Amino acid sequence: MSESAEKIELPAATADGPSATPARNRRAAAQRVREARDRLTSTSGTRPAFDHELLRQYAQTRISASLVVVLLVVATGVLCSVWIPPVIAAGWTFGVLTLHAVIIRYCRKFLAKASSAPATTRKWRLRFVALDLLYGLAWSFILIHPSGIDVVSNTLMLFLMLLVVAVSSMLAASLPIAAFAATVPVATVIATNFVLRRTFDDYMLAALAVTAEGYFALLAHRLHSTTLATLEARAEKDALIGELEQSKAISDEARYRAEAANVSKSRFLAQMSHELRTPLNAILGFSEVMKSEIFGAHTVEVYKDYSADIHNSGVHLLNLINEILDLSRIEAGRYELNEEPVSLTHVVADCHHLLKLRASTRGITIHEVFEHGMPKLWGDERATRQVVLNLLSNSIKFTPPGGEIWLKVGWTASGGQYLSVKDTGSGIAEDEIPVVLASFGQGSNSIKSAEQGAGLGLPIAKSLIDMHGGTFTLKSTLRVGTEVIVTYPPERVMTALAPMREESPPLQPMPDAVTNEKSRPRHTPIMSAGTGL
Repeated sequence: MSESAEKIELPAATADGPSATPARNRRAAAQRVREARDRLTSTSGTRPAFDHELLRQYAQTRISASLVVVLLVVATGVLCSVWIPPVIAAGWTFGVLTLHAVIIRYCRKFLAKASSAPATTRKWRLRFVALDLLYGLAWSFILIHPSGIDVVSNTLMLFLMLLVVAVSSMLAASLPIAAFAATVPVATVIATNFVLRRTFDDYMLAALAVTAEGYFALLAHRLHSTTLATLEARAEKDALIGELEQSKAISDEARYRAEAANVSKSRFLAQMSHELRTPLNAILGFSEVMKSEIFGAHTVEVYKDYSADIHNSGVHLLNLINEILDLSRIEAGRYELNEEPVSLTHVVADCHHLLKLRASTRGITIHEVFEHGMPKLWGDERATRQVVLNLLSNSIKFTPPGGEIWLKVGWTASGGQYLSVKDTGSGIAEDEIPVVLASFGQGSNSIKSAEQGAGLGLPIAKSLIDMHGGTFTLKSTLRVGTEVIVTYPPERVMTALAPMREESPPLQPMPDAVTNEKSRPRHTPIMSAGTGL
């Protein structure tokens, strides 16, 4: 068994695979070009947006650590007043604090007013580098006044140098060139001072100072790389969120258009149903009158055959219109089930009787395998009858002469009921099963068949079964046959009530007594039960 119709689309899975890879490649290429352009227009080798963000983090770090720098400067001034005149130490402390205040002021100004334009960012970077250079030179001035050449003085000088270099490297880690400008003068002065003493111990201290400068410079570079990687990850996340929002907006717009198109289609079909059926009913009525020769025989005998052809074509067109309207109502969610007790066995037998003559003319044998005593189902009899007629007519259509069809009705393992229609037809290829189950789907055997339909029989049958909460399974093998199994859930099976026994007397209303028929012996009359129960 197969379904004949017009093939209008392929499965979505086959169309999405090849087009997804070129789209990803185009996005990746566009991103690489954008990153290269940003690096060429940036003075630091990163994106202009990253340059501004790094300066912003530098300014915020400077402002948040301003109190630490003040304490460090004051403590150094007090300590240096031991080996240099207090006036010079006080002047140096005041000067460094003033320079620190200027740096903080520029940082606040940058955070408040600076724009992210590349030219503006470049100017602010130069300002911060110049201020950090002055800051490093100021520290170099105080460290070139040692108290002596003993071990304590050397240790104190090296300790101050390491402390200043470490603090400056951490504060300016977001701007490596500023950290370099603030720490190199200090390390250079200390190393030069040790070298000029020309002792082995001083040479070792000079080498230690240079090594410490290199270590903290590398540490600042690593911190800068980590910060830059964090910014890149955040930028990629924001870009991904933007793409997702854009894709969602496009998807929503496409969904709204599809819903609007579906509503327009439903309205069109609803309006055109009357316009199509009215003239079609007139054609069917008059052609049947002419075919039956109610008002007299035709002068030319061939007119009778023409009238029969017109009537048969009108019936086919009316069935096609009804199928399209039914499918439209199902897709729009406007198909309502008129539920009532339905005997699945009787419905299948009636459909077999209706199509028996058609099968006999083609030399096809239909076998019935029904289980006895099947209870009724709670469902729509018209929908159930339409499902059976669609399945059985498809089997007859695609089963060759001399073939066989089996109609089976029975119980499912879960307590529901099933209907099976199995034939010895040409079968359907496995990859064509999703196609024939789609609206207007058509298999290769349907194209070769002389009896082509609209391709709506199987989709309508499947939709009606889904509305009943059942399952629709199609299994087919080429040149072997096809089997369609339809199941109804157990909750739609109406369990018959046990009949009353003849020997039991009729129940009488007893307002003052509660009787229990199951616990009472059958030979005991009802009125003999005690009223005290």
